Amino acid sequence: MKPDTQQNETRTGFLCGVLAYAIWGLFPLYWPLLEPSGAFEILAHRMVWSLVTVVAALALTRRWDWIGPLMRQPKRLVMIVLSAAMISVNWGIYIWAVNAGHVVETSLGYFINPLVVIALGVLVLRERLRPAQWAAVGIGAAAVVVLAVGYGKLPWIALGISASFGTYSLFKKQVGLGGLESMAAETAVQFLPALGFLIFLGTDGKSTFTSAGTGHLLLLLASGAITALPLVSFGMAAVRLPLSVLGMLQYLAPVFQFALGLAVFHESMPPERWAGFGLVWLALAVLTWDALRSARATRVELLAARKRAVSGAGAAGAAGAADVSGAAGAAAAAGAAGPGPEAALEAAAGGGGEGDVTVGRGGV
Repeated sequence: MKPDTQQNETRTGFLCGVLAYAIWGLFPLYWPLLEPSGAFEILAHRMVWSLVTVVAALALTRRWDWIGPLMRQPKRLVMIVLSAAMISVNWGIYIWAVNAGHVVETSLGYFINPLVVIALGVLVLRERLRPAQWAAVGIGAAAVVVLAVGYGKLPWIALGISASFGTYSLFKKQVGLGGLESMAAETAVQFLPALGFLIFLGTDGKSTFTSAGTGHLLLLLASGAITALPLVSFGMAAVRLPLSVLGMLQYLAPVFQFALGLAVFHESMPPERWAGFGLVWLALAVLTWDALRSARATRVELLAARKRAVSGAGAAGAAGAADVSGAAGAAAAAGAAGPGPEAALEAAAGGGGEGDVTVGRGGV
């Protein structure tokens, strides 16, 4: 790829990434617009109209060939059902919390999500951490204690959001579908229960779908598009940007949410909460520094391996090149060993490419 073309692709990816995370960060402005609908009614409409939106997108792009192979793999289907359950919990907590006036705490959930993903990697996948990662997890645990003292109870909204999202990421990584396809599969699982709930509300006279005006009806319909749009933008960014850049961009969403909680919704932030958030940000700084350092070390090793491959190919022919190619693979594997912040960011961002684009879309 030519340098100018590569630069344009990178710029496009960056703008798409910013757009995706900005939309997710601004979601707290959208869900209150759907009142007087309750959180569960909003959640059900989001599920129903998200499926309608992604099916329309799949029809336009004629991307149906993944359905047959998926239906013949029961284990992947189970993972999709579990993913759908976890993202339903995540969406439900988030919508309820925003409309109940806990926007700052929802931002905390997404700030600590990379730490939770790393902890899940250790506890569930038995992965090994580098010292800096252990330090970040320890600082994050201390932050939860400080925040629990500040709130007078555990910050269960933040913990619920991060735990459901982290578990969702864990299941999602085992499915291996693209962003649009995975969203279609998950919302297909959600669709019938959500539709049944909406029908029940309608027959019970508690539905607001047609009783709160045309504007309200259109806003509920738009919940599908507002869910799909940032996913598409993120998918465009994921195939154009390095994972390290995506990892940085993911913090835009909780930063926007935190700012909205303070500036727009005027939520209180006593000193002990500032202290807790400060510890979380310190943990993320350590995590990010370690991720960048590890990525740089991996690039240096790969560059050295390529240079050895070139010189080896000139001296010993194809056999030498093959040996060094194996060294390059080993260097790449060494750079990726352990869950690393990169792995946490990948899980939190939904993977490093279109083949597994989930987190951004699922989180909010």
